[in-house]
Amino acid sequence: MKKNIKFLATILIMMPITLFGQKINKEQLLNDIQYLSSEALEGRKPLSEGSLKARSFIKERFASLKMSSQYPDYTQYFDFQNRREGKVYENAANIVGFIPGSETDNLIVVMAHYDHLGRQGNNIFFGADDNASGTAAVLAIAAYFSENRPSHSLMFVALDAEEMGHQGAKALVEDFPFSINQVVLNINMDMISRNADNEIYAVGTYHSPSLKPLITEVSTGRNPTLLFGHDEPSTGRNDWTRASDHAQFHDRGIPFIYFGVEDHDDYHKPSDTFENIQPEFYADAVELILDIIIALDKGLIEL
Repeated sequence: MKKNIKFLATILIMMPITLFGQKINKEQLLNDIQYLSSEALEGRKPLSEGSLKARSFIKERFASLKMSSQYPDYTQYFDFQNRREGKVYENAANIVGFIPGSETDNLIVVMAHYDHLGRQGNNIFFGADDNASGTAAVLAIAAYFSENRPSHSLMFVALDAEEMGHQGAKALVEDFPFSINQVVLNINMDMISRNADNEIYAVGTYHSPSLKPLITEVSTGRNPTLLFGHDEPSTGRNDWTRASDHAQFHDRGIPFIYFGVEDHDDYHKPSDTFENIQPEFYADAVELILDIIIALDKGLIEL
């Protein structure tokens, strides 16, 4: 069932005055993306030693933020079959943290996939932009809300096995710990740390147009430049509606905003390394996304 949403006009007026300013720890953000895309994590292919290290790293951070979880040790295990490899993956894992809302039990799910392509022969596919960038952003945004309680309950999820067909997202929505109807918005971040044109996209307002005015208000005049689009049906590969894990929420009629950049020359190559991200762009992008989430949390109400 499609959610109906509206925004409080007063929020639109007040937000540009009160919202902006540095809220994330930039040094921590960059340290996190550097570690997650390091050689020690070997590209974070599901069930690999590098993936297990990434899991532990994310769980330890969630615990340090004193977040709760609906899953033991923050971990939702799941199995899936990868038909391309002819292999069953047992005990892949989503890492799930939770912060209860102050005003409503309705949920905003903030997520990014932490897996990547792993090691292939002598090559490591480090996956800095795809998607250590989104994973480190989840940690930074969770840190903010751990000290600034949101109006909506927030679920923070580091998803496994996106590169194998959104398997972690499928497992999450199929075994969701609340009624899925409590989810009023899904925020997905996948590739947000670099762009030669200083641009990032907010995808999804074609399907949920009432989200657009507030996002526009928050993003106007900010770095990076936030663009809309890549979400119109019948546009082939230019339609990113099903390009990442947010597709599983969209299929259930849940509004989503997917933050991501256009593909670059290092996409799905071993050269997608920490050295090739743009630190200022990345930090500014995460600040912008956080400000948008803050605004949506305050301005989003169910009819």
